[in-house]
Amino acid sequence: MIGLILSILVFNVLAFKTNKRFTANQVVHIWMSTIAAQHIFDVFINFKFHGYWYFTQETDWQGIFAYTVLIPPVNMLFLTYYPLAGNLTKKAAYILFWSVAVLLYEVVALLPAPWGYFHYGWWTWWYSLLLNPLLFWMVVQYYRWVCKLERNSKII
Repeated sequence: MIGLILSILVFNVLAFKTNKRFTANQVVHIWMSTIAAQHIFDVFINFKFHGYWYFTQETDWQGIFAYTVLIPPVNMLFLTYYPLAGNLTKKAAYILFWSVAVLLYEVVALLPAPWGYFHYGWWTWWYSLLLNPLLFWMVVQYYRWVCKLERNSKII
């Protein structure tokens, strides 16, 4: 639990202190879409197939923090420095860097309690390494869509 609490504090402070890009609307979109996507994915991988879990394999109150306030600030940090105007190579390198960083964090979260809180069932770090770039790309596409909606919105 110590590792989760420290992570939440560090990621949230960094995300909100470094935010110079996002409107309040965009922050809400990033947070809610991250929470929704994580819950949809975890309903199957975690609860149905027991691929991985936080704290215990059951639904518990401790896990609520991992589901709601851990990953959204990471996505904010990722998007804060994402090279929106960069070329494809720069964007791919950035996504690869973040994918490896998140994978390293995942390995640390596997440490025994009180530092760790994450557990593998049949899931392995290879799955994360392959899936994380896709997830980051989806975060970028969603953010771009929200920005487009904001530009095209009209007050009635």
